[in-house]
Amino acid sequence: MKKFNLKELLANNVVTILFLVICIVSIPISGYSPGYLISEVITRISRNSFLVLSLLIPVLAGMGMNFGMTLGAMAGQIGLIYVCDWNIVGIPGLVLAAIISTPISIILGYVCGQILNRARGREMVTSYIIGFFMNGVYQFFVLYLMGSLIPIRSSSLILPRGYGVRNTVNLINMRKSLDNLLDLRIGGVQIPIATFIVIAIFCVFFLWFKRTKLGQDMKAVGQDNEIAREAGIKVEKTRILSIVLSTVFAGYGMIIYLQNIGTLNTYNSHSQIGTFSIAALLVGGASVDKANIRNVFLGIILFHLMFVIAPMVGRNLIGQAQLGEYFRVFVSYAVITLALVLYEMRKRRAAKQALEAEV
Repeated sequence: MKKFNLKELLANNVVTILFLVICIVSIPISGYSPGYLISEVITRISRNSFLVLSLLIPVLAGMGMNFGMTLGAMAGQIGLIYVCDWNIVGIPGLVLAAIISTPISIILGYVCGQILNRARGREMVTSYIIGFFMNGVYQFFVLYLMGSLIPIRSSSLILPRGYGVRNTVNLINMRKSLDNLLDLRIGGVQIPIATFIVIAIFCVFFLWFKRTKLGQDMKAVGQDNEIAREAGIKVEKTRILSIVLSTVFAGYGMIIYLQNIGTLNTYNSHSQIGTFSIAALLVGGASVDKANIRNVFLGIILFHLMFVIAPMVGRNLIGQAQLGEYFRVFVSYAVITLALVLYEMRKRRAAKQALEAEV
């Protein structure tokens, strides 16, 4: 039996512990009631879980944190724009948006995977830059092509000049369609049962997927590419498939996210979704090479609890709620930076210990 090591436990979970301390100290300062905080946490879990879960498959395949998940988010938004144009409402609208986003996500994920195969060892920064590049393509698509080359029938979606999608698309006909399909209220707190069922299905799928041949291949590729190649696994193809699956699921996650909010910010809704999702996963105790379902939900609870209380803490401490807004954006990037630095330190320490053992 492995001996318990408190120092190792603290070192491996420093980000999670830091956030736990911040939340414990900040909750009394915020002045929010427990009922309100519980309601907000449940809402954030139902809204963000699918997006964060979409990051697990690339980690399994050794691709690190997939900042390219924003490509899937863009595909999901395009699906919702078309559904709004065709005036398809409720659950059928969400399903059709998911169907439209799927082929777009597959194409974008395949291209992203091909590029990442040529940037081995630098997948995360490369996927981050790909997200910026594809954001420009997306902006061109919705700002110039839609309404000009690509027909859009609804005048409420098109800018007054006659082409380009408006800055805000109202999703009122689909707002909380999934959340309200089966909901339960306990003490005034709404629990979106249908949304949690969908999330649970994804979790079961992921656990099953890890036991499949493809899942085992991805795990082998994530551990060592050369050994996996010698075992007959098509490493490059497996890595591409992991990115494709992640991109497709990110598209579905974005649709679930936006139906909860009820409004699509055409040009900005996807811009920070990758950063916040990755930060939440890292806060939950995940690392670049290891992540599981427990990390997803723990991270969402801690990270988004901080998001809820930060503005009020800023207002109560110094009289400016805006400071809390700046603080939570700063923390998002700080968490990613700290997690990557700690990962690199552990990686170098393990390599040094292995070298000393050989000598």
